[in-house]
Amino acid sequence: MDKLLTTKQASEYLGLSPVTLSNARYTGTGIKIPYIKMSSSVRYKQSDLDKYIETNTRNNTGENRGGKV
Repeated sequence: MDKLLTTKQASEYLGLSPVTLSNARYTGTGIKIPYIKMSSSVRYKQSDLDKYIETNTRNNTGENRGGKV
């Protein structure tokens, strides 16, 4: 089973501010990571965070998204 992280834990894992993740959820722009809403709680799957990191990893600034040059 995938580990579920709070917004604070997810932000620490990604090295971001919790406000950044909250704003992204609210506006639907910027960082697009799926989240789970359980009553008033928000959780992130660790595998989704890992996927976000992998998708946004670049070797140089000349790379386009998806690794296509």
